[in-house]
Amino acid sequence: MTTHSPSSTKILITGCSTGMGYHCAKRLHSMGYQVIATCRKEEDVKRLNEDGLTCLQLDLADSQSIHSGLHQALLISQGKIDLLFNNGAFGLPGAVEDLSREAMEYQFQTNVFGTQELTNLVVPIMRKQGGGKIIYNSSILGFAAMQYRGAYNASKFAIEGFADTLRLEVKKDNIQVSLIEPGPIISDFRKNAFEQFKRWIPQQGSAHQASYIAMLARLETVGPSAPFTLGPEAVTKCVLHVLQKQKPKIRYRVTVPTIAFAILKRLLPNRVLDLLLIKAGGDGKR
Repeated sequence: MTTHSPSSTKILITGCSTGMGYHCAKRLHSMGYQVIATCRKEEDVKRLNEDGLTCLQLDLADSQSIHSGLHQALLISQGKIDLLFNNGAFGLPGAVEDLSREAMEYQFQTNVFGTQELTNLVVPIMRKQGGGKIIYNSSILGFAAMQYRGAYNASKFAIEGFADTLRLEVKKDNIQVSLIEPGPIISDFRKNAFEQFKRWIPQQGSAHQASYIAMLARLETVGPSAPFTLGPEAVTKCVLHVLQKQKPKIRYRVTVPTIAFAILKRLLPNRVLDLLLIKAGGDGKR
């Protein structure tokens, strides 16, 4: 895809209520890009519009909302999307054995099914216009699993599989697919995860009850709870690189832990890596 000027570049970003999505939308908008932000909740849409952004309601867990949101976005963008940033996602913490089928489906509805449904609708648009760029916001947990994050781990592993496959399939159409793999980033992720934990995970009678006590203390922490935490601008910097380069990277590894574990995964035996991941997770403390 030929790099366009900011004023003519149409960008669609999901999950913009707070954190990485909000920061990215604000930053790109301030640089003159034509940004269409989306949020799940109507009150967040209203707040972002009042903040000067163009924001639409789009719930990735709802197929009808995805179609409606994209339709509205295309009316605003005159039928073009140069960059899709798949940022919308959430975490549902808890031990794998404590995850009900309903909990797993709930996690995947947004992080995987909705994200890929939207992407699949955008691909033909990009093909027709001669190219485009797609970014999936994955995670260090998209290639390195940690305790008590099983549903989120699995959803991000799935996203990486879709992204890697899609990249091969649309290369001939001049559509470029990149992954951003952040480690700890300042956001409302923990606060939202805490709400999901209380909703879906039964603590009483669980074999992991003692570990949940430590995990809950982490989820209730205000501010960074892990070493090497960066601000959301670290992710926005990667999005800008994708936008501005004719050949962006396939993977952007953000924060020291992501870079370190990507190297260690290539070098270490699985059993040794498991011990390091257990230590890094700290029984949910980090």
